[in-house]
Amino acid sequence: MIDGDTITVEIDGDVERVRLIGIDTPETKHPRKPIECYGPEASDFTASLLPIGTAILLERDLVGRDDYGRLLGYVHLPGADVFVNREIIRRGYAQPMTIEPNSTYAGDFADDARAAERENLGIWAECAG
Repeated sequence: MIDGDTITVEIDGDVERVRLIGIDTPETKHPRKPIECYGPEASDFTASLLPIGTAILLERDLVGRDDYGRLLGYVHLPGADVFVNREIIRRGYAQPMTIEPNSTYAGDFADDARAAERENLGIWAECAG
C-alpha cells in the first residue's frame, strides 16, 4: 500500500500502483505537502481493508491510467461484498473526488460522504475547518 487512496497490487506477476477512483484521502506521502489531518489514519484504514496478499477484483472505468501512470480502479473484495472505495468514504476517511469521465459511482460517493459528515465520522470530526 502507498497511502489511503493509492495501493500496490500484483497483476499477472507485474507490480502496479492503483489509484482508487472517486476518492481523495488526506495526504501522507506528497513530496511538497505536509502530512494532512487524518492522513495516517486513512492510510491505516485502507491497509486494514487490504492486508498484503489480499485478493481483489479491480473494476475499471473509461480512463484506465492517470497522468502518473497509475492504474485507475474501483476495488472490491470478492466474497466479502466490500466495495473498498465506498467503504473508505462511508467511514469518513476520504472525500469524494470526481475526475471525468471516470464518474460511474460519483453519486453514491457523494451520498456516502454526506452521510459520514452527518454522522461526524473521521475527517468530519477530526479535521474541522
